[in-house]
Amino acid sequence: MPSRRLILASTSPFRRELLQRLGLAFGVASPNVEEQPFAAESAQALVLRLAEAKARAVAADYPDALIIGSDQVASIGGSLLGKPGNRECAIRQLEQSSGRTVLFRTGLCLLDAASDRMQIHCEPYKVHFRTLTRQQIEAYVDREQPFGCAGSFQSEGLGITLFKRLEGDDPNALIGLPLIRLIDMLASLGIDVLTD
Repeated sequence: MPSRRLILASTSPFRRELLQRLGLAFGVASPNVEEQPFAAESAQALVLRLAEAKARAVAADYPDALIIGSDQVASIGGSLLGKPGNRECAIRQLEQSSGRTVLFRTGLCLLDAASDRMQIHCEPYKVHFRTLTRQQIEAYVDREQPFGCAGSFQSEGLGITLFKRLEGDDPNALIGLPLIRLIDMLASLGIDVLTD
């Protein structure tokens, strides 16, 4: 196990499940961060800013820890797709995505709270949607209720039925935590996921 305490700054059960796959001991802390984009802020700038803000939001409580912050946003045709929050917005987002490509960006920040050094990265991932009928969209939304998910789907569940093709380097990024890059970040600090 790593000699440094590892903290996931997230309330997402999906990120927690992803991090558990690595077999490292870690704690979870809830960051209190306003997630609204700034005027004219790009999707990449937004996820990088929020990933860092989430890590820094809990740093004072864990001054010797390595803190993982992550955030994700989806965009289509340059417009941001947030978390829908309700059935009607989820249906509207999926109708907008039908037959099109949605670009997901997942920001990842690994903050060494003791030294205030951080590593930060944005992982892109493209989702090519099938052409969907209104009936299919409503059936999906009613079964999965993806109201808290960017883009209105859960790829780890029935969301996979909505896709024609996925394109990216790390499928975990689509769920919300790019593990391949995180493993590299940890390795740069001397933490080998397989041997520690």
